[in-house]
Amino acid sequence: MNITSIKVRKIMPEGRLRGIISVTFDDAFAVHDIKVVQGDDRLFVAMPSRRDEAGAFRDIAHPISSEAREKMEGEILSAYYRALGEASCKS
Repeated sequence: MNITSIKVRKIMPEGRLRGIISVTFDDAFAVHDIKVVQGDDRLFVAMPSRRDEAGAFRDIAHPISSEAREKMEGEILSAYYRALGEASCKS
């Protein structure tokens, strides 16, 4: 599966939540509500999740391998930084 589109839906300049992303794979399958989050050391990507009966959050969709996660996170963060740069040029 290849990422064919990344849409940065929302950018938040302050707080831990920095962006909301949608990713399309092979022009056939979309995953919405992927979050860009400011961690203690760096930005990271959090997959869409929901709270289960015990109150724990569980990912709804996620990469299976660490290689797939790293590739997806790299492409999402690149798109986020591009959108952030475009937004700062407009202000």
